[in-house]
Amino acid sequence: MLLLLLGATLHAQTPAEPPLSPVAEQIRERIEQWRAVQADASTPPELDQAVMTFYEQARFAPAWTRSDNLDQLFAALRDVAGDGLDPEDYALGELQRRRSVLSDPQATAQQRAQFDLLATDACFAALLHLYRGKVDPATLDTHWNFDPRQIEQARGLQALRDALAPGAITGLFERARPQHPLYGRLRTALAKLREVAARGGWPLLADGATLKPGVSDPRVPLLRERLRLGEYPAGDATDDHYDSTLEAALRQFQREQYLIADGHLGKATLAALNVPVAARIGQLRVNLERARWLLHQLQGRFVVVDIAGYQVIYYNDGKPVWRARVQVGKPYRSTPVFKSTITYITLNPTWTVPPTILKNDVLPKLRRNAGYLAANRIRVFDGRGRELAPASVNWASPRGVVLRQDAGPGNSLGRLAIRFPNDYAVYLHDTPHQELFANEQRANSSGCIRVERPRELAELLLDDPVAWNRAAIDRAIDTLKTQTVMLREPVTLLLAYWTVDLHDGGRPGFRPDVYQRDGNLLAALDRPRRSPWLVVTGTPGTR
Repeated sequence: MLLLLLGATLHAQTPAEPPLSPVAEQIRERIEQWRAVQADASTPPELDQAVMTFYEQARFAPAWTRSDNLDQLFAALRDVAGDGLDPEDYALGELQRRRSVLSDPQATAQQRAQFDLLATDACFAALLHLYRGKVDPATLDTHWNFDPRQIEQARGLQALRDALAPGAITGLFERARPQHPLYGRLRTALAKLREVAARGGWPLLADGATLKPGVSDPRVPLLRERLRLGEYPAGDATDDHYDSTLEAALRQFQREQYLIADGHLGKATLAALNVPVAARIGQLRVNLERARWLLHQLQGRFVVVDIAGYQVIYYNDGKPVWRARVQVGKPYRSTPVFKSTITYITLNPTWTVPPTILKNDVLPKLRRNAGYLAANRIRVFDGRGRELAPASVNWASPRGVVLRQDAGPGNSLGRLAIRFPNDYAVYLHDTPHQELFANEQRANSSGCIRVERPRELAELLLDDPVAWNRAAIDRAIDTLKTQTVMLREPVTLLLAYWTVDLHDGGRPGFRPDVYQRDGNLLAALDRPRRSPWLVVTGTPGTR
């Protein structure tokens, strides 16, 4: 009996949960409706799940009851335009129109619940897009295998709760952005270009004869103004004489825009100067999105192949310590964008001719010239690795043959190949075509990455100053023997595609979009997002 009495007393001392407020009841009802809509989905959309869990853990209490929090949220949503995102993807205009329901005594609990859900969804969506990008890169590139920036949902939900309590929404948005310095510099460059656009853009230069230093031409004042708008020091002169100051500014523009820096206003330079400012703004927006995809990867020791920039960069402790020019795949045999790990280096490599090159390049040459194989030291093997006499093969329709070029001078991989697992038969390697590194545009390989000064990179990767210093690498190559050298520690490799670079003072350099990737990404970035909680009546997702 005593135990029963004690149990009853303890039960009586446990307070009952207070009933939900009318607004909370409406939020609960909306979430239950949405869960019913999603019942057939194996996994609800990530953002929708986050919104529902956020409210369920708080007993459906409205989150946006403080005016200062809403002020900060609206300001933060406006500010994502500086990241190349569209504030209307986060229903900013609708939220501003509906804000009055919080102070309107005639507003219903349903209207207030709708507003709260919409604000929370906008907040989560904007934070997620700042954190790892709006567009899923795998939808644009089937090769994509980079790890997305990870989010632990419980920590994300708690971060918003922690920001709401003291009114710290602004800081939450700042922390969501990539913290790499490059990201802030890209935002600054975008802001400056938008200022130029707001003033009417830059002037278009008329076509005409090539403009050279020392001449006088009515186009000179416009050229000077155009360069000044790009923050190039073109001087203060107002006449039509092409002076040395203007020449220096144009040469600087040409260098930074991947043109031949001859100081002449020819067709290529004129075309680059006349690209509309709106197009350059779009290019910066695209590369800000790529930055959200990739900048979190840039940690520790790694190698980046900057495909559109025609360069390879070696990083140690997250800082660039070595770089060199590269040649990459032709537009119709593009170098793929992916992530891998460098594991070993081959000195004096042989080259097994890939099927595509065999079909499209080697066989046509072989059919025209029976001596092609011998001249290029290429041997023929069957599927079991047995060498065949070239004359025994029907080259009009070869079956089951493998062509392999001997190691040594003239080998298509040069004297050194840097290997990493991939499904595309591409490597970083030396090349006998050293003369092509002098070209500004270097998309001329069959997909592999030809590296200038590859022995320097090999020494950095091997990281063994005793056994594999530069002298040891040179001696091993001079033997002409094929040798495989394993790295002591594998090194991450990122093959990335950027069409914007930043120069002194934050001036953007715009690279040719050699693989025509920017347009598809910009279209995806501009595709409107509509919140599933943006409703007037009925269930979520309807208007």
